[in-house]
Amino acid sequence: MKALILVGGFGTRLRPLTLSVPKPLVEFANKPMILHQIEALKAIGVTEVVLAINYQPEVKNQNPTYTPLKPLITENLRFGMCPSLSKDLVLQVMLNFLKEFEAKVEITITCSQETEPLGTAGPLALARDKLIDGSGEPFFVLNSDVISEYPLKEMIEFHKSHGGEASIMVTKVDEPSKYGVVVLDEDTGKVEKFVEKPKIFVGNKINAGIYLLNPSVLDKIQLRPTSIEKEVFPQIAAEEKLFAMVLPGFWMDIGQPRDYIIGLRLYLDSLRKKTSSKLARGPHIVGNVLVDETAVIGEGCLIGPDVAIGPGCVVESGVRLSRCTVMRGARIKNHACISSSIIGWHSTVGQWARVENMTILGEDVHVCDEIYSNGGVVLPHKEIKSSILKPEIVM
Repeated sequence: MKALILVGGFGTRLRPLTLSVPKPLVEFANKPMILHQIEALKAIGVTEVVLAINYQPEVKNQNPTYTPLKPLITENLRFGMCPSLSKDLVLQVMLNFLKEFEAKVEITITCSQETEPLGTAGPLALARDKLIDGSGEPFFVLNSDVISEYPLKEMIEFHKSHGGEASIMVTKVDEPSKYGVVVLDEDTGKVEKFVEKPKIFVGNKINAGIYLLNPSVLDKIQLRPTSIEKEVFPQIAAEEKLFAMVLPGFWMDIGQPRDYIIGLRLYLDSLRKKTSSKLARGPHIVGNVLVDETAVIGEGCLIGPDVAIGPGCVVESGVRLSRCTVMRGARIKNHACISSSIIGWHSTVGQWARVENMTILGEDVHVCDEIYSNGGVVLPHKEIKSSILKPEIVM
């Protein structure tokens, strides 16, 4: 089987993290986002994954930026209005990383890059030759921002059982008026129609961004800007060949910081139920906590719930962490307190500092001792010497 992952573009909603690495390589629960999906696909027999990368216009600036993959970047590279990865570098960085990964797991990973914006369906037409191999087997399509338990084996069985042309995963939400709702027959799963942001209740199931499509679906997609949700799926539904499977377990689009933090809680809770041995234990741990084996934790800390601590991190004595991610190489100094925040790679939070309310530190940010950050969004390579009293972007 094959699969296509809609990778997207620069990941502006996850800045400042995506000013240093492409969005699919931003760690989620100590693993690049896209690897969660690739490993799930590999587990059910997918042998080739195509990454569909969105078109992005080239923009230039006077200031080069450092990334964790600095050997790939020459000193005279210029980037965007905010220092960011150029579109060519996005492709180069991902390919270098993923080529190393594909050798380990024995799966083929290729890229398909747009030269003009093609929407959410056009990329399938662009990658047609990569997806069709003559076997007639269906292929998966996933949105790269989606995190879930990936019940892909169950989805294959569901697809075979209904005999339709396409299957989509749907998930239940509490406030369907914010989304496009999928109206379906509850008994058969046959999709009847789509209603965009309904003002009256028509259902509570929305598109979860995971599809299983027969190759014949590609015949319905032209190589032009096309929406799979608004053009292709309604057409297949009108032909009564589109079916929806309700996703069991959790689901979250983690493409922006607040949802990233919520997604981490859901993911760790799922991990507790499935493979709790991966979670940290001890008198200093509260709830679900994931700690890389190379991280160092000092005495007298209280960590959790819903925390991920990455490789090479140092958490000094008396630190309090809750509902946060501390990424590779970061250092949290004595008695600092961090909640509902993301600490970027190789950043430092000073002694007795307090960081909370969706503070996002980019790569190599240094928060001085006894500083308070209330929702600060700090670009890479900055030193914070005064408190951030209300949510703001620190350039």
